[in-house]
Amino acid sequence: MNRSRIFQLTLFLLIAANLMSCSPTTVSLVPNPTPTATQAASFTDPFAYCAAVGAIDTPDARYTGPKMPDVVAKGLMKATNASADAPLDLFVRNSFWRCMGGKVYACTVGANLPCESKADTSKTPNEGMTTWCASNPNSDFIPAVATGRETVYEWRCTNGTPAIVKQVFTPDARGFISNFWYVISPS
Repeated sequence: MNRSRIFQLTLFLLIAANLMSCSPTTVSLVPNPTPTATQAASFTDPFAYCAAVGAIDTPDARYTGPKMPDVVAKGLMKATNASADAPLDLFVRNSFWRCMGGKVYACTVGANLPCESKADTSKTPNEGMTTWCASNPNSDFIPAVATGRETVYEWRCTNGTPAIVKQVFTPDARGFISNFWYVISPS
């Protein structure tokens, strides 16, 4: 055996002997059972979750409650002035929630509302608008099927060219159409 190999083996044995002489309080192979500040907490309450995360577009793994909590669906029914006999299940199945500014916001897909999409603030016509205006050169409107449901503008055709009439929706701080999202209270 060469001298380098003997030195390495001796060093290894010295380190191993030193580690074996340590008391259990000095060296522990058992993980710390108490969570640290860097470990993610989990939440079943959407209001506590939003207060903790501040802003998120879709609840992540830290939220472990139901996809659409009944309390949020009921709050959304109230916010949208839904009929008292409207089925809660309809709102549970067809709605989304997220966090903004530490608060719970919810949206129901209703009349094809783009709850999961961010607002389209582009002033450049898309292919659907161009195609519509080619067939309807002086149309007073361009339907949502051509503009996309996310646009914040009302569009029309002027001599075959898409043109903005006016802005009809406003994006919120997270980029969603604010007109479709409601702040939900924990009550």
